[in-house]
Amino acid sequence: MLTRRRTLAVLAATGAALAFTSAPASSQNFTKQVHIIVPYGPGGTSDILARLIGPKLSAAIGQPVIVENKPSASGNIGADYVAKQAGDGHTLLITDVGTLSTQPNLVRKLSFDVQKDLVPVGMVMFSPYCFAVHPSLPVSTFAELVAYDKANPGKLNVGNSGVGSVQHLLAIVIAKKYGLKWGMVPYRGGAPAVRAVVSNESNVIFNGALATMPFVKQGQLKGIAVSGDKRLPGLPDLPNFKELDMPIVEVGSWQGFLASKGTPPAMAARLNAEIKKILAMPEIANKIVELGGEVRTDTPEQFGAWIAKAIQDWGAVVKAEGIQVDG
Repeated sequence: MLTRRRTLAVLAATGAALAFTSAPASSQNFTKQVHIIVPYGPGGTSDILARLIGPKLSAAIGQPVIVENKPSASGNIGADYVAKQAGDGHTLLITDVGTLSTQPNLVRKLSFDVQKDLVPVGMVMFSPYCFAVHPSLPVSTFAELVAYDKANPGKLNVGNSGVGSVQHLLAIVIAKKYGLKWGMVPYRGGAPAVRAVVSNESNVIFNGALATMPFVKQGQLKGIAVSGDKRLPGLPDLPNFKELDMPIVEVGSWQGFLASKGTPPAMAARLNAEIKKILAMPEIANKIVELGGEVRTDTPEQFGAWIAKAIQDWGAVVKAEGIQVDG
């Protein structure tokens, strides 16, 4: 039988234990609507993923999830917006983290620090680039495209998602290796760039398969190749970059979530866990594969390390090519 003193001691210990266990949970709770910022226009890879994941995340956290597009400047306008929001985990950025990682070494006056002002949440997926041209071009292979460019110097234009994007840098590196004279035309995201090539405003595109493959399958674009060292199941007749001996093989659209500076590690971990559960859902995973991508997940710490290495690797490319952007 418990004495009064012992009863009070048990209650005190229980209360302390409850307080201890509830403290971390409070830092993971969502108390208002969450905004997912897509730093590109509607219809691109980041936008497609945000609208696939958003409703599921809303159900998981019990709060509305709003997707907002803030395109321009290779995604830097949207990234800067997120960097300056309250660090409470309620404003997220989903972006092409490959392009985000080119910016510190590329943009002279970047308005935010990628590693200090944004908190890694986690990788979501990888989509190899689909290299395609407008169907009116009299070419069906990369060798034919090179020959056409040399016979018509300056006639071809490569649409990309913005100055300093991975697509932009890749086109520069390929042009240098093969002596191509194609021009570069920046747009406010991958989707506007794809639409520009579909309409023949530009002629050539390197863009994530997730947003580009449907146009190839419908005959609105003519596929030339896919990046990486393996063929894409959805476009099995197209050679990969390794087969073509491209100067950069492992390149594409890496997509991931980041949060505003100051977001607690527990909140980033909760978001990471919820997003992983969503990506494991068959209807989400199958849709991503169907569109030419593959789910890739990690921890916030691993994602941060990936970004740090990507900044270093792309910095070497930027330095080697002598590229600089005012911004």
